[in-house]
Amino acid sequence: MPKIVIAIDGYSSCGKSTTAKAVAARMGYGYIDTGAMYRAVSLFFIEKHVALSNKNEVITALEQLHITFNHNNRTGRNETCLNGLNVEEEIRKMYISNIVSEVSAIPEVRWAMVAQQQKMGRRRGVVMDGRDIGTKVFPDAEVKVFMTADTTIRARRRQQELLSKGEMINLDDIIQNLEKRDKIDTTRSESPLVQAPDAALLDTSHMTIEEQVDWVIEQADRRLSALHRTKSSRRSEKS
Repeated sequence: MPKIVIAIDGYSSCGKSTTAKAVAARMGYGYIDTGAMYRAVSLFFIEKHVALSNKNEVITALEQLHITFNHNNRTGRNETCLNGLNVEEEIRKMYISNIVSEVSAIPEVRWAMVAQQQKMGRRRGVVMDGRDIGTKVFPDAEVKVFMTADTTIRARRRQQELLSKGEMINLDDIIQNLEKRDKIDTTRSESPLVQAPDAALLDTSHMTIEEQVDWVIEQADRRLSALHRTKSSRRSEKS
């Protein structure tokens, strides 16, 4: 059975990462959290006091950072490492959320991250989620999904996630943050967030994670079956 690329794009807090991780686990595929990569860049820029408007500072900083993913055998999760240091918990904090869309809108940042992401998924057999996976990183992905959800529902999910990590953030502040990120993500000049013409739309407003995972797996199974039929048909024609 051939291996494929599953590209999951969409808005923040729609369940992209959680769903993508579970899909990858069930299919025995690799998982690449591109959002974590941009969050790691944001953390590095903050730590190094990089002026986002200074192109030279941005380029110099990008040359100094290296992002990898390590599998934690205890938790069963992939964790983000920045220059060898585990930053998984830090990059999920609200202060990173407040700047990540601005950082990811910088062309030089996107070029650098897209190149890394394409290299990671070159052999196929990966599930990748983000904002431009199906349109820019892997426009030839066999399965493309675009996730959306009601803003208030997304904010409540994000609030619960932050609360579980000890951060108490007002719901209205989270809604404002999501709306700000949505605007930046959808209007930036470089690789804006947009549904690819051949992407299947998935509204997760009233779906559980299990239902989302099953839905994506169904899309993948359908695509794999079609590829198998095509391959079998070509063999028959040759014989």
